[in-house]
Amino acid sequence: MENEMLQEAVLAVGMQLTCLAVGIYHEARGEGNAGMAAVANVVINRVHDPRWPDTPCEVLSEGPTLKWDVNAPLRNKCQFSFYCDGKSDVPKNQKSFAQAVRIAEEQWYSYGLSLDITEGATYYHATSIDPKWPYTYIMTINNHKFYK
Repeated sequence: MENEMLQEAVLAVGMQLTCLAVGIYHEARGEGNAGMAAVANVVINRVHDPRWPDTPCEVLSEGPTLKWDVNAPLRNKCQFSFYCDGKSDVPKNQKSFAQAVRIAEEQWYSYGLSLDITEGATYYHATSIDPKWPYTYIMTINNHKFYK
């Protein structure tokens, strides 16, 4: 059932939008449309910024890897924590994943045409931590603080 849900999403919206939706699901599930859209905006802003890779899949999987396996990320050292936390990345809640797919599509296809609620943010972290980043704070949306 879980893999079927991912396969359907790949067929419906393509691999890049599926990566974006999986990232939204894991990083902001349960935070409502605004929180999910904000996470999508950060990923998309990075895709359009020359400092980061050119696709959502590459942005979301960026980080150090094992020396003997470049496809294996170092645990808890990724840009996006879900990718290297050692847990399955397969969404388990179909309703939340469907919401993430919808938001991924909306944010991807409206880039540059509608308001970016993060005002161009390229970084965020959970409000439960305080990493003392050198970036400019923009705002807090639900459980995340956004920066550029």
